[in-house]
Amino acid sequence: MEEEQRCATMQSPSTEERDADTKSRKGGLLSMPFIIANESFEKVASYGLLPNMIVYLMKDYNMGFAEGNNILFFWSAAINFMPLLGAFLSDSYLGRFLTIGLGSIASFLGMLLLWLTAMIPATKPPVCDQLHPETCRSPTAAQLTLLAASFTLMSIGAGGIRPCTLAFGADQIDRRDDPNNKRILERFFGWYYASASFSVLIALTGIVYIQDHVGWKVGFGVPASLMLVATVLFFAASSIYVKQKATKSLFSRLAQVAVAAFKNRKIALPSASASNKWFYHTDSCFTQPSDKLRFLNKACVVKNPEQDIAADGTAADPWSLCTVEQVEELKTLIKVIPIWSTGVMMSINISQSSFPLLQAKSMDRHISSTFQIPAGSFGTFVIITIVIWVILYDRAILPLASKIRGKPVHFGVKSRMGAGLVCSAMSMALSAIVENIRRGKAIRQGIVDDPNAVVNMSAMWLVPQHCLNGLAEALNAIAQTEFYYSEFPKTMSSVASSLFGLGMAVANLLASAIMSTVDNVTSKGGKESWVSKNINRGHFENYYWLLTILSVINVLYYVVCSWAYGPSVDQRRTAMDDGKISSHEEELSMLEARVKEEGELQKPKELQA
Repeated sequence: MEEEQRCATMQSPSTEERDADTKSRKGGLLSMPFIIANESFEKVASYGLLPNMIVYLMKDYNMGFAEGNNILFFWSAAINFMPLLGAFLSDSYLGRFLTIGLGSIASFLGMLLLWLTAMIPATKPPVCDQLHPETCRSPTAAQLTLLAASFTLMSIGAGGIRPCTLAFGADQIDRRDDPNNKRILERFFGWYYASASFSVLIALTGIVYIQDHVGWKVGFGVPASLMLVATVLFFAASSIYVKQKATKSLFSRLAQVAVAAFKNRKIALPSASASNKWFYHTDSCFTQPSDKLRFLNKACVVKNPEQDIAADGTAADPWSLCTVEQVEELKTLIKVIPIWSTGVMMSINISQSSFPLLQAKSMDRHISSTFQIPAGSFGTFVIITIVIWVILYDRAILPLASKIRGKPVHFGVKSRMGAGLVCSAMSMALSAIVENIRRGKAIRQGIVDDPNAVVNMSAMWLVPQHCLNGLAEALNAIAQTEFYYSEFPKTMSSVASSLFGLGMAVANLLASAIMSTVDNVTSKGGKESWVSKNINRGHFENYYWLLTILSVINVLYYVVCSWAYGPSVDQRRTAMDDGKISSHEEELSMLEARVKEEGELQKPKELQA
C-alpha cells in the first residue's frame, strides 16, 4: 500500500545517520564476541542464582517459605521492571554503551555482595535446627540490608544490560547501503538468541549443580567471577565499538502527550474540517487525529501558531503541544493494554518456581544409581519445551498444515495467545494433582514432620507441568511480542519489545500479593498455612487449585478482550489470503482498521475511484 510504504520511508533513518554509519570503520563482526559474551555471562550468572535462592533464604537466613518467596517475587519484579528504566536512560541520556557498561559493573558488585554473604558468617543469622524452629533467630536489619543491596545492584545491572545489548550489537553491523545487510543482521540475531538460550541452560544445570554439590561459596563465587570476566571483556573492546549518541526517547514522547492533554483539557476541540488547527510535520503521514480517545486530541491542538510553533517548525514547548503522530502512538498503546493484561496471569503461573523446587527436593530425583537431577534444574524442561516447540512449529507443523490445505497456513497471533493461556491453566491443574498425590504419599510414609525427607515418588512426575508451562510461554509470549510488533507503528518497536517484561514485573508483584493473602488467611487461628515452610504440612495443592481457577477466569477474560479488540492485522491478511476479502477490500479495511485508527489519513487515489 502506497500510504504505508510512504510512512515506512518517513520512519527510516536520516541520510546523515546512514552516511555516518557507512563512513565509520568501527564495529563489524569483530565486536560481536565481546557483546555476546557480555550478555551470555550476565545471563549465566543471574539465571543461575534464582532457582536455588529460596533454599538459601530458608536455610541460611531462617526465613519462612512465604517470606522468602515474597522477597524473590519483589526481586524478580525489579529485574523485569528495571529494563524499562534502562531503555529510557539509554535512549534519552546515557547511550547504549555507557548504559551496558554501568549495568555490568552494578551486576558484578551485586553478585560480589551476595558471595560475601556466603563467605562471611557474620552476614547471616546463626545456623539453627530446622526440626525445632523455635531455636531459630531471624536475620538482623543490617544482614537484611546487605542482602537487599545485592539484589538491588543485580536488578540495576539487568536494567542496564538486557534492554540495550541486542540494539547495541545491531548498531555495530547495521550498514543499510550493504546488499548483504539483512543477512548479516539475521545471522547476528540468530547467534544472539542461540547464545541466550544456551546461557540459560548452562545456568539451570551447571551453576545449580555446583550450588547443590559444592556449596554456596563456590556456587555464588562462579557467577560473580563470570560477571567480572563479562565486564572486563566488554570494556576491553571499547575502542572498536560504534557508539550511537542518545536521542529523544519514545517514552518521553508518550509522556508529553499525557501532560499536554492535561494542560489543554479546558480548550474546545476544533471541527474535523479545521485541519490547520492540528499540529503535524509536513512530511508526516498523520495529519488529523482519530475519533477514539478524543480527550487526547487536545494535546495536538494549535491554539496560537505564533506562540506554539517555533521558527524551525517544531513545538515551542513539547510538553504543551504534540504532533498528531505522537497522539496516535499513545492511543495505539492504550488500545492493546486489555489484551496485554491477559498475559499477566500466565506470568504469575510461570513465576511460581519456588514451589516446584521444594516439591523436587522432597521427591526421588535419581535417573540412575549414581546421578540425580538437581532440584533447581527442573526448570530446564521449560526451556527445552520452548526450543522444541519453536522448531516443530516452524519446520513441521506449518509445512504439514500447508501441504494438507494446499496453500500456506498461518496460525493467528490471537489464537496462539489464547492457546497459551489454556496450557497455563492446565499446567496449574496438573501441578495441583501431582502435589496432592505427593503429599498423600508423605502422610502414608509417616514423614509429615520432616520437610527434608524424600517421598517414595519419582520427581519426573513434575516434568509434564514444566512442559505445559514451557508450551504456554512458547505460544503466548512469542505471539504477544509478534502481536505488538504487527499492531504498533515502527516508531514504537522499543515499546513492543518491553511490554512482555513489564507484564512479568506486574505479575511478580501480584504473585507476592496473592501469596501473602493466602498465607495470612489460611494461617489464622493457629492453623497450618497452605504455603507452610514444611511442604508436607502445608497444602500447596490448594494454592495450585486457586491459581487454576484464576487462570480459567483469565481465559474467559481474554476471549472478551480479543472480541472487543476486533480483527488484528494478521487476521485481515489471512482473510485476504483465503479469498474471503478481495485485495481491494483488504486495502480499504487495512487503511481503516490499521491506519485510520492511528490517524485520519487520506486514502490513495486508486481507492477513491
